[in-house]
Amino acid sequence: MDPDSVRGVDRVPHGGSDDPDLLDFSANTNPRTPDGVDAVYDGALDAARSYPNDGYPAFRDAAAAFVGCDSESVVPTPGGLAALRLAFATTLGPGDDALVPSPSFGEYAREVRLQGATPEFVPHDEVLDADPDDYALAVVCNPNNPTGDAYDPDAIEAFAARCRDRDTRLVVDEAFLGFTDRPSLAGTEGVIVARSLTKLFGLPGLRAGFAVATGDPREALGTARRAWNLGTPAARVGAYCLDQSQFVAATRDRVASERARLADALGERFDVHPSEAPFLLLDTGARDPADLVAAARDRGVAIRDATTFRGLNSHVRVAVRAPAENDRLLEVLASV
Repeated sequence: MDPDSVRGVDRVPHGGSDDPDLLDFSANTNPRTPDGVDAVYDGALDAARSYPNDGYPAFRDAAAAFVGCDSESVVPTPGGLAALRLAFATTLGPGDDALVPSPSFGEYAREVRLQGATPEFVPHDEVLDADPDDYALAVVCNPNNPTGDAYDPDAIEAFAARCRDRDTRLVVDEAFLGFTDRPSLAGTEGVIVARSLTKLFGLPGLRAGFAVATGDPREALGTARRAWNLGTPAARVGAYCLDQSQFVAATRDRVASERARLADALGERFDVHPSEAPFLLLDTGARDPADLVAAARDRGVAIRDATTFRGLNSHVRVAVRAPAENDRLLEVLASV
């Protein structure tokens, strides 16, 4: 991280609410968690009296099986954002340029700037056609946040090959890929994949995730990773969740069904962007998004003002939750 750059970089807004009186559609996390998580967490508390095994063998094995790579390629991190920071910090330096999609997750540009590098923005739906030459790093968010677009596997593989040819490190954020049945790029040469467990398994406060890389990038990530960077409860619960294939399959089915239902209903009032993620991006048209957010909040529902994403000025984003909760969202948005 570049000390001179830190002082000129602001924090970025995110969704999420800790107000127990609000039904939160502003954060894209699963409203359900796998059965048995409480017992695993409770059992890990006693083990947390000692330092964890810094190799995290059980967690790495579970992560590798989940994404289909070798366990040696897995680098445990406290959340997907920590994996992204590790990838950027081991790749970028002052004066470098990074190719960043827009609109997309605001932390990409922030993390690039923290390293003293410069983000160069490209439309998210054109990023795979961009020329990665002269960039130290390129970022792809798959599916993209906040639009929900997922990329064709062949196209993203071809882009990864072009990045390799030009010595450009490709970082693929797959935080929401677990909600789909699309293949991961984990283990692909020249690619660093960042994964988050907390969205798919409904545990954002646990802070568990991992990076995947091979060769020199893997060595750099492993060297730069802080010792004991994943707490024992996070490691044990994470390994347990990654093995819950039935929960994952049920979640994918529910999200796909409810997303389609929400899109049809909301399409009567908003322009709804097609999505393969657990959220929908809505164009509010002439309606001020801030007014819509405030009106929904007054009725006990939190939705995300998406104008905080670069290039969006008339949008909100809503998560896909459980059926009864989604009914409440539709009721509220129909009345404001």
